[in-house]
Amino acid sequence: MPVIRLEADSPERTQIGEGLVRFAVQAGRLETGRKEGRYFLKHADGCGVDGRRIRPGDPFAFDTERGEILCLEHAEERAEGAAAESE
Repeated sequence: MPVIRLEADSPERTQIGEGLVRFAVQAGRLETGRKEGRYFLKHADGCGVDGRRIRPGDPFAFDTERGEILCLEHAEERAEGAAAESE
């Protein structure tokens, strides 16, 4: 599965649907048992490249293959690099 773009609910976690649960589990990023919802993706550690915090309302990316959280800037850089490698 590719990189998924999400919008942060809080600096620590974002509610996700059942389709992303398996990837969140594999990445060690699943949180459950909250009254606000059933499944959450943990991202308190920020961007996997530079640690930049994800703020509420900020768009960010979840690389489901690597299990990393990325700010959009680094997600775009990674996508451009992957496209260049495949040429």
